Amino acid sequence: MLKRSYDWVMHWARTPYGAPALFILAFAESSFFPVPPDVLLIALALSIPSRAFYFSAICSVGSVIGGMAGYGIGWGLWEVVQNFFFNYIPGFSYHTFEIIGDKYDLYNFWVVFTAGFTPIPYKVITISAGVFKINFPVFVIASAVSRSARFFIVGWLIFKFGAPVKKFIDKYFNIISIVFAALLISGFIVVKIILK
Repeated sequence: MLKRSYDWVMHWARTPYGAPALFILAFAESSFFPVPPDVLLIALALSIPSRAFYFSAICSVGSVIGGMAGYGIGWGLWEVVQNFFFNYIPGFSYHTFEIIGDKYDLYNFWVVFTAGFTPIPYKVITISAGVFKINFPVFVIASAVSRSARFFIVGWLIFKFGAPVKKFIDKYFNIISIVFAALLISGFIVVKIILK
């Protein structure tokens, strides 16, 4: 099923509807769809490298708005839809929700930021943020910063290096994003300690 979903996503890069499809994919992936929008973003940016930042912007906006929809699902519909998500959407489990709920009490911005930037399933965070009713403006800011950073880095790499960077992104992007997020969070912690 995941392979079929991936192939279906990739076929949009070969149509005139690539940009709208990218927005819809980024929106859907933030709340329920299993294939990340990076795959279509990379395909579109490689097809027209001069518009890589345009595609990154579309992907970022779609993802943040989709994140807000995910927050809304968690905030207002969770009692009705939770069984569907736990049974059919990858990444959702009762155990995961318990862990995330504990983390939100201490690090709500950083939980959202880390999931938005790294390979952690963002949809789990958007919906759980609504379930646990974390501060909505904090959620939106963390989502906007992390998702934009993620997608604009991809856009910049393709704009700068073109097709040769695709293999590198495919192979190492998850590792790079985790390391970058860890360094960024560490930097903020150091600044916070220094300013005390």
